[in-house]
Amino acid sequence: MSTESAAAEVAEPEAPQAAAEPEAEAAPEADATPEEAAAPTEDAEADATGTDDGPESAADAEGKAEAGSELSEAEAELAAQRELRQRIEERKAAKEGPLEAGAKLQGTAADLLAAVRAVESGEKPVASAFREPQPVAPRRPAPEPVRRPAPEAPAAPAEPAGEAVAAVAAVLAEGGAPGALAPRAAAALGEGADERLREDPWQLLRLPGVRPEQADGFARALLGDACGPGDERRGRALTVWLLEQAALAGHTALDAAALTAALGQRAVPDPEEAAQGALAEGDVLVFQDALEDAPQEAPAPAPGDEGAESEAEAAAPVRVLFGLERYAMAEESLADGLARVINSLPKDDGSGPGAEAWESAAGAASGSAAELIRAVAAHGLVLHTGGEAARAEPAALVAAARSLGLRVCAAAHTADGQRRLAEQAGTGSDDGEGEGCAVTVAGLLSGQQGPGRDADGALAVDLLVVLDAPQLDVEAAAMLVESLPDGARLVLSGDPGVLWSAGPGRVFADVLAARACPQIASRTPDPGPVGELVSGIGVGELTEVAAPDKEVVIVPVRDAADAIRRTVQLVADSVPRAIGVPAEHTQVITPGHGGAAGTRALNAALKERLNPGPGRFGGFDPGDRVAHAPVPGRTALGRVVRADAEGLHLECDGAPVVVAKERVEQSVRHAWAVTAHQAAGRRWPAAVVVLPGDAAAALTRPWVYAAFSRAERHLSVVQGVAQALPQAVAERPAKERTTRLRTLLRPQLPETD
Repeated sequence: MSTESAAAEVAEPEAPQAAAEPEAEAAPEADATPEEAAAPTEDAEADATGTDDGPESAADAEGKAEAGSELSEAEAELAAQRELRQRIEERKAAKEGPLEAGAKLQGTAADLLAAVRAVESGEKPVASAFREPQPVAPRRPAPEPVRRPAPEAPAAPAEPAGEAVAAVAAVLAEGGAPGALAPRAAAALGEGADERLREDPWQLLRLPGVRPEQADGFARALLGDACGPGDERRGRALTVWLLEQAALAGHTALDAAALTAALGQRAVPDPEEAAQGALAEGDVLVFQDALEDAPQEAPAPAPGDEGAESEAEAAAPVRVLFGLERYAMAEESLADGLARVINSLPKDDGSGPGAEAWESAAGAASGSAAELIRAVAAHGLVLHTGGEAARAEPAALVAAARSLGLRVCAAAHTADGQRRLAEQAGTGSDDGEGEGCAVTVAGLLSGQQGPGRDADGALAVDLLVVLDAPQLDVEAAAMLVESLPDGARLVLSGDPGVLWSAGPGRVFADVLAARACPQIASRTPDPGPVGELVSGIGVGELTEVAAPDKEVVIVPVRDAADAIRRTVQLVADSVPRAIGVPAEHTQVITPGHGGAAGTRALNAALKERLNPGPGRFGGFDPGDRVAHAPVPGRTALGRVVRADAEGLHLECDGAPVVVAKERVEQSVRHAWAVTAHQAAGRRWPAAVVVLPGDAAAALTRPWVYAAFSRAERHLSVVQGVAQALPQAVAERPAKERTTRLRTLLRPQLPETD
């Protein structure tokens, strides 16, 4: 790794200092401990959605239809989420309802049962009921599912009537809240929103971006002495709000102790009663999950000793969790779906490739790719781990499966990952019009890309390969698994060292930990000095690597102003001149949006140097690099093309996008500098990672690993954190997330070696 002297060669001459107004303190990425989740920072919320104003953009994205193909895809994905939740609810209701005797029988057994019932009811005589059936013509095979056209954007929810908005605005004004909240409050609270707010002012917390202290002030203005910190309405609303904030930080549930502690920090006098009140009203759910690896305090009961079994169950240590229904349903659906994938692998009946065909395909491959092909031949679910170079192995699997005549679809997290996958697998990239098998996860879920679906909504695939699996949150993963037909195989592939998803959950890590299916660990290392550096970080070591061609350069800085100045110099002058990578192919990555050298300050300085302009349309000019987040957790990177009365015209991942004027502030931001979550799934020829002194507390090993591994040819590290960087790599593994998926998987899936 080049030191400061080598850095000076790359970094000369110095650029003039960029004028940027320092922001507040830097903030970490979306992950946080359960206690930190009680009060996430603005930047943590932003990373969960991919925008500066993350919580507000979440509601707006669901509430309004936006022009352009990107938004059509986004809203189609939202519609798919709603459809999934409806199917889960129907299945849940079916499970709870009475089962009809014989309902699970098929084939001859079902025919015999029907005959017996016909005789018992007198509908048919015995002779005719049990007569051998006449031969019938063979059933025609079902037609292949046809590719669906790109779905039209679902109609936006009806805007609340003007009278309703005016009534809500009057209540807001009476409580001292801004009238601009009225349309969103009327839409979120529905019919009678004004009366609901008057009766329960803490309903204001249902609006994204509203803080508890603001809701408390609103309640005091409306209710006066009739309310206080112990008001049961306040306790229920705060319980739901805390769980929503925890979801922004990556948790799907919160431990009861963490939740009550957070309620206590919010001056709730009886936190346990508040949590129970929210539970009684159906606002939240409670779970009792058995603790893993808990010591056994009593001997196992003898078989058949029901009393002893009951006592053992009662003595088994459990953890009590509270969660929101949407994430509980998603995790339960995902666990059920993964069990179905494992158990529904079809027998070798000659209708598909047999063992010899699979073995021949594996023999044509080598190393970990051959192991992966053999594992997929024998199992419905397979996990694959490895770095960037290891992506060639699932690509080889895709090519082999296609050669065997299987219907294959491979999905990546971003359009950049889709392009690289298509190149490695030798297939086309599906842009919504072709029949290529390389797609994005969002495009597949929305119906914009990938194969068609049958009448039951199942994808027309025999094998689905998902790359960048650590970026799957629980809802996206549940939708993917729910979409697989019986008998289809699923491969989840990804680098376990990177950051987890921006949305709630840690799906890939939980399934890996469950050890319920084969796991193929790639033996293909990432090449070059950058690959060597990142491999060391993955095992907790920040080592110096040889970089004869300045592939890795460390640039020490004194303070945030110096960090901004050196970053602009590197991007605009030094890297293009010394490395040969132009500024448009160099990406700046920093831990947070705020802070003296966060994305806001860096973007202001980089815009002034690389694309100065007045920012006539919401602060943007043609040529600006931008990040567009049409829905929470989805960020597309692109450039501003132009602006007119229709809105801001962008080109994101090669596709045109039009963002309506009223949506620009919530969903578009500059993107010369991004966070590591926004950079996930993408690679650039050169990356400049900025670590100002105030970012030291935000650094973890996965963050450093993810940020450094975004560089293909050159990595510059502008760092003012001194020894905090190697300390974070050595001592700070991934921040824990509270999830239930591993617990849900344990009783459903068989253990494997």
